[in-house]
Amino acid sequence: MPRTCTICEHPQRQKIDKLLVQGEPYRDIAGRFSLSRSALSRHKEHLPSALTKAQEAGEIAHANSLLGQVRDLQTRTLNILDAAEQSGDLRTALGAIREARGNLELLGKLAGELKEGQVVNVLVSPQWVTLRSVILESLEPFRDARLAVASALEGVENGSS
Repeated sequence: MPRTCTICEHPQRQKIDKLLVQGEPYRDIAGRFSLSRSALSRHKEHLPSALTKAQEAGEIAHANSLLGQVRDLQTRTLNILDAAEQSGDLRTALGAIREARGNLELLGKLAGELKEGQVVNVLVSPQWVTLRSVILESLEPFRDARLAVASALEGVENGSS
C-alpha cells in the first residue's frame, strides 16, 4: 500500500499549496514548515487543478489590468499630442510622439506581437540569394558596374558597410 503524502496530511496544507502555486522556492517552504524538498516536489502533483487555474486566472487578470493601463496611457498621450499640435507647441508634440511610440512598443510586447532579441538575417534567405543573382546577372554587360555592385554587396554581407 502506497504511503500517504505527508503534505496532503499536513495541518497547514492550504498555506503550503498556495506557496507552491505562487512559485515560492522549495527550500524556503521546506524550512518554514519543517518539510523535505523531495516531499514538496512529490506533493506538487497533488495540487488541486482549481488552485493552479485560480493562480493562472489571477496572472491573466493582472496582465489585463496592465494592458488596460498602458492603453489608457496611450489615449492620454495622444490627447496631449493633439492639444500640442493644435497650439503649435512642436516640442511638446514631438515629446508626445516619442511617448506614443514607446507606448505602442510596450503594447506590442504585452500582446506578444513584438519579441525582444528577435533577429532576422535576410542575407541567408532564398529570396535574397535569388535577388543577388538577378542583380549581378543583369549587370553582366556592364563589367565595371557589376564589379562595383558585387564589391558593395560583399561588404554588406560581411558587415563592413
